[in-house]
Amino acid sequence: MDSSLLMPMKKEFYSNGKLLITGEYLVLDGAKAFALPTQFGQSLSVEENDNATIHWQSYDADGSIWYQDTFTVEDIMLHDTTTNTDSIRNTLLTILQEALKLNRSSFNTNKGYHITTQLTFQRNWGLGTSSTLLNNIAQWLQIDAFILLKNSFGGSGYDIACAQNNSPILYYLDQDKPVVEPVFFNPIFSENLYFVYLEKKQSSKAAITAYYNNKNKGLSKSIGKIDRLTETVLSSKTSEEFALALEKHETEMSLILEMETIKESTFPDFDGVIKSLGAWGGDFVLVVSKENPTDYFIQKGFKTIIPYKNMIL
Repeated sequence: MDSSLLMPMKKEFYSNGKLLITGEYLVLDGAKAFALPTQFGQSLSVEENDNATIHWQSYDADGSIWYQDTFTVEDIMLHDTTTNTDSIRNTLLTILQEALKLNRSSFNTNKGYHITTQLTFQRNWGLGTSSTLLNNIAQWLQIDAFILLKNSFGGSGYDIACAQNNSPILYYLDQDKPVVEPVFFNPIFSENLYFVYLEKKQSSKAAITAYYNNKNKGLSKSIGKIDRLTETVLSSKTSEEFALALEKHETEMSLILEMETIKESTFPDFDGVIKSLGAWGGDFVLVVSKENPTDYFIQKGFKTIIPYKNMIL
């Protein structure tokens, strides 16, 4: 008998990372957001065993284990999702519990599992450690990742859309339902675009609070402005037109969030445009510059500067 037939079957899944170029925060309320899947992402491998336990290992991009745990199916099903502890174990068990509620039949409760995740980007970069994991679990258990997101963390879902698509997308919510439109975006000025990591992960609680306070005042005009700016970003023929649209977007969001733009607060002397991506104040920013800005940002203490062609799928 072929010995390979006796080996446990391994299933492999992969999801793309994400960068939100326009529509941050407002995408939660129907604005059209422009997002780009990245060349970086996360894989998940699942191998059955007979141990009746689940052994989980998560690897960072450098090959180091950043999380490992062992638990049972009972631990998942009895997990209290209302707990306030913000631990990795709590997050993982919450995702798995909600996933099993959606499709228990894809999960063999008589077996154990060895599950491995592997990031191809540094975990603190904010390119979608959670969203890529969630989408991989949804692929494995054959469930809708958008529903899993809604039932676990909440959020707009643009990151799930990026996880599932290999091209630029326009993303919005229509009556709370996700709409994903692949769009063409291959700017001839891409050599003028760079992504700079701000050396900190950002939860942006203050910005979210300010956003919801302003939401009560009505944001329909702002949504309209952002939608038009997103259209301009997508149709820009020159780096100048592209940069101006990003600058106007930053100004509009600065008013809504009651925060300084990242250029005002951190890089006021930079000769170019800097656009916050996703949560303001952390993660990556998009830089439009006629000259290579690497030396400038290194002198400011920011060492991760990635050209557009090396970041975007």
